[in-house]
Amino acid sequence: MAKTILVKPLITEKTEKLSEVLNQYSFVVNKQANKIEIKKAVEELYGVQVTAVNTMIMPSKAKSRNTKSGLIKGRVSGFKKAVITVEEGEVIDFYGEA
Repeated sequence: MAKTILVKPLITEKTEKLSEVLNQYSFVVNKQANKIEIKKAVEELYGVQVTAVNTMIMPSKAKSRNTKSGLIKGRVSGFKKAVITVEEGEVIDFYGEA
């Protein structure tokens, strides 16, 4: 395949709560990928039934931090995020604890 669809899973406190309560998992995906491609990629890679795919493009942000040498300014690039809802009772194990 010419492009990699799933870049990496997003693991934050908010996404952990979504996975526990609503069976939803978040991924950073390729900006050109559509919902159908994302659904197929998740079903192939994790072996689960996907019921819904929601996508959003997160904007780039200017960030700054203080260091000994002074203020450093930079940018965080934008990315596309997909929130996947899986069938009731199915889980995606990112840590390999199963």
